[in-house]
Amino acid sequence: MANEYRHIPHGFDPVFDGRSRVLVLGSFPSVLSRENRFYYGNPRNRFWTVAAAVLGAPVPPNEPIEASIAAKKALLLEGGIALWDVVASCDIKGSSDASIRNVRANDIGRILSAAPIEAVFANGRAAEKLYRAHVEPATGMPIRCLPSTSPANAAWSPARLQAAWG
Repeated sequence: MANEYRHIPHGFDPVFDGRSRVLVLGSFPSVLSRENRFYYGNPRNRFWTVAAAVLGAPVPPNEPIEASIAAKKALLLEGGIALWDVVASCDIKGSSDASIRNVRANDIGRILSAAPIEAVFANGRAAEKLYRAHVEPATGMPIRCLPSTSPANAAWSPARLQAAWG
């Protein structure tokens, strides 16, 4: 089944409030994220470790799921970070960003109109490319690409990721 295309809706609301100054965009939730019902749900993804380090906070727990989601939202909101993905729905094979096609983008303007976002960052090249193709023409807001926190980006150590994301 991972080798077959499936049309998948995103499934998560964005995380933001009136204090959000930075918007971090991923591409689309992985299979594990979809199973765990929240962003960066693969325990090997380093997003939550990097975010906590950059914000000087403890890493949120992964279990139980409801408490984990609440702690992760609180970490972001207290740090002034909004989080969403570029893609609202697409055809995808498993978790492969390279396979994404038939993209419908999220309405990023929803966050930009409600929060004082000063900068938009992509979590990896796939998110950057999707944003530039599907969102930037509508928002006019530039994006800066940060190295992916994905376990597939093994060339970047946790310390190196933290330095780049900081």
